[in-house]
Amino acid sequence: MKNHANHPVESPNVLLVGPLEGTITDCHHFPRQIRHCRSLLDAITLSEQHRFDTIFVAMSGIDGHLDSALGALRRMCHGARIVLLAEMQQEILARQVVGMIGSPHRMADEYLICPVDTKAILECGLAHAAPHSRDATVAELTRRVQELEQLATLDDLTGLKNRRYMREFLTQILSRGGRGPWHVTLLMFDIDDFKKYNDLYGHTVGDAVLRQVAVMIQRCCRKHDIVGRIGGDEFAVIFWDLPSERERNTTKSKDATGTTRPAVERRRHPSPHPREAYFMAERFRRQLSAADLTCLGAEGKGTLTISGGLASFPEDAKTPEELIAKADQAMLEAKRSGKNRVYLVGKGQNGTT
Repeated sequence: MKNHANHPVESPNVLLVGPLEGTITDCHHFPRQIRHCRSLLDAITLSEQHRFDTIFVAMSGIDGHLDSALGALRRMCHGARIVLLAEMQQEILARQVVGMIGSPHRMADEYLICPVDTKAILECGLAHAAPHSRDATVAELTRRVQELEQLATLDDLTGLKNRRYMREFLTQILSRGGRGPWHVTLLMFDIDDFKKYNDLYGHTVGDAVLRQVAVMIQRCCRKHDIVGRIGGDEFAVIFWDLPSERERNTTKSKDATGTTRPAVERRRHPSPHPREAYFMAERFRRQLSAADLTCLGAEGKGTLTISGGLASFPEDAKTPEELIAKADQAMLEAKRSGKNRVYLVGKGQNGTT
């Protein structure tokens, strides 16, 4: 009989913290190589017993203050690489946490967008557990993973989010609408008569025009709004509220006994969300019409105009498919009415019926 006393079983070096549902694509076939616990408290307890090289933390499973929660985990798991698993609407916060490069208060090393598969988690976790002599190989693997992630989510011409990302973001953000007050407005627009630019100046110039449109629309939107190219000369913007903005649109009240009731949406005033999105879209339309098209050359002439449509959740639609269809319908109405305008679904230009 072999003596196993001198051959202890290695402790698992990859830990996943948080809910599996919505975080992992193959959560029903979770591999034994990855340890899993549902809370940060359990993770800290496990870290007292095992050494983990990489810890993946699902942001959706963190209740309370993110910085303090990650700080506690960092102190207990000194030396472990912490990777956030962020839902799409959490990407801005994840980027801020990870972006504190060089800061002694940096609480996470990188992030991935959910859902991810366990194979990617294993490869990422095992790669970071490699010896220091293989740092170059690990860095190359990380770079390649990031490049593949960009190919899956970014439009290669404009650098905006692609159709796949936009649809998945809508699915995720609308699914949170049932958890409380939540407003999402979708703008869809395309460039009027764009074909003439390709015909007159060639596709290279046409591509330059699309890139200029991409830069300008991003300048007219808030940093957290999601701007994407759907295909050809068609673009989309998802206007949504950050949690802090959502809180400003809610209020707490007390009943006759003085007991504070849960926060409810302010109902005295309709949500300004669609109107705010409309004003941003109009500002972009006006700026684009007055833009200097330097890409057309010294003798090039032209004025870019767009036709766009806006639709909002939950007022106009309840699902991503309905929201896209309603915004597309409003965009078609804008074109039929003479182009160079933005329509709110069912209300026409300027929000009038």
